[in-house]
Amino acid sequence: MQRTALLDAARDLLADGGMAALTFAALAERAGLARSSVYEYFKSRADVVEALAVEDFPAAVADIRGVMLAQPTPERQIAAYVRRQLELVAQPGHRGLLSLSVLELDGPARERIRAAHGMLVDLVVGSLRRLGHPDPRAAAAVLQGAVDGAAKRIDAGADPAALIESALTLVLFGVRGQRRVR
Repeated sequence: MQRTALLDAARDLLADGGMAALTFAALAERAGLARSSVYEYFKSRADVVEALAVEDFPAAVADIRGVMLAQPTPERQIAAYVRRQLELVAQPGHRGLLSLSVLELDGPARERIRAAHGMLVDLVVGSLRRLGHPDPRAAAAVLQGAVDGAAKRIDAGADPAALIESALTLVLFGVRGQRRVR
């Protein structure tokens, strides 16, 4: 129960003030625990964020998968993939997942996060394959890079709605933004 309380407190702190707000003192205070209790569960802020990602990432992947499966064409599935990820990033409770990029995680932690991230990229490979892409896995990685870049801009304060539309235009219609409907 204490670990759950600490993770809930960490989500709140990240939502309220980003990584700067996530200190062990603030975490203990928000969870209503002694500061020493935090150290029983986590060695560092990176450990806290990793735990959040490991706990929260599967639900986000399932959410994105559900939105994609509701779409009738590969193009719309890809659009749903991009849109839903960026909508989730715009929600304050998901800032912890973005924080991973600014933390130095140890090798095993990086591998666990990489595996979780791979679950996300795997979602779009099938859609790219159905479009006839010659290397859908590479294309999925590039596509995810564009989503990650847009996510960082949203986290930095960019207007989520405008950035989502910009990302969708880029991903679906290329750098010229010329819409060709299929």
